Amino acid sequence: MHKQTGQMSFVEGLLTQRLGALDEVLGLVDWVAVAGILKSVHGSRVGRPGYGPSVLLRCILLQAWYELSDPGLEEALADRLSFRRFVGLSLSDAVPDHSTLSRFRKLLCEQGLCEPILSEVNRQLELRGLVLKRGTLIDASLIQANARKPATGEDKVTRSDQDAAWHNSARKGPVYGYKAHVAVDEGSGLVRQAILTPANVSDKTPALNLVQGDEATVYADKGYDSGWIRSRLAQRGIADGIMKANFVKRRLTEADKQRNREISPIRASVERTFATLKQWYGYHKVRYRSLIRNNLQLQFLCIAMNLRRALVIMA
Repeated sequence: MHKQTGQMSFVEGLLTQRLGALDEVLGLVDWVAVAGILKSVHGSRVGRPGYGPSVLLRCILLQAWYELSDPGLEEALADRLSFRRFVGLSLSDAVPDHSTLSRFRKLLCEQGLCEPILSEVNRQLELRGLVLKRGTLIDASLIQANARKPATGEDKVTRSDQDAAWHNSARKGPVYGYKAHVAVDEGSGLVRQAILTPANVSDKTPALNLVQGDEATVYADKGYDSGWIRSRLAQRGIADGIMKANFVKRRLTEADKQRNREISPIRASVERTFATLKQWYGYHKVRYRSLIRNNLQLQFLCIAMNLRRALVIMA
């Protein structure tokens, strides 16, 4: 049972002007197809009518774009016509409260719907010719936990966030939190896949899961230099664009160094993805306190970023 929302009043009908990028995003995505993934959410035929999952989905996208908390989004929806139009609420519709948004996110996590939503949005962008597939850039970045740092020797069960972990970064020092692994389409800059792990997981561990299988080449920095990764790429007929590291038992030759110089500027464009996430979306620190909930945040940040990026490409 879903509420019937979005019926415009006479006053709203007079406001025919476009309301910026949000209106453009509305026309970019087939929301009916996306809502099909969410048919199991609030899908009961009986009971008190609730908000349609498509409405709540777009609410979470607004949170990603504007760094809003649940109460902050509730207040913004009550105040901004552009937000209401984007999520599908008229001026006379009540706005979802913070507990409704929280329960919706919990359902998405429990039913494992975060990654399928990103995949569906990317499928639609691919149909528009925006996914180039000439190469996939893979990389990872540390994200701080939204919890107190555990004391030395503290038992895991007493920690504020039991899924976060320590990682000793050469540049940042000890970091307590998570690691975001992404696969970015070369040329378009669209994130094709994202995986969140505790911070102590090696970059190489989920590397092959980020390989899409339809790209011509996989590019990565020296941290991914591994024989088993290279051999698996060869088995799948994907060209190897991984930079070579200078190991004690395998020193770089001049040919290796030249190859690294050629790969470096191509691979480096993946850094813009993390720069955008951290500078424009505030993703220096995760919002929640579990791996599954923070993974939802990462997936929706990637969706939000891809939609904005698609508007730039199509402009």
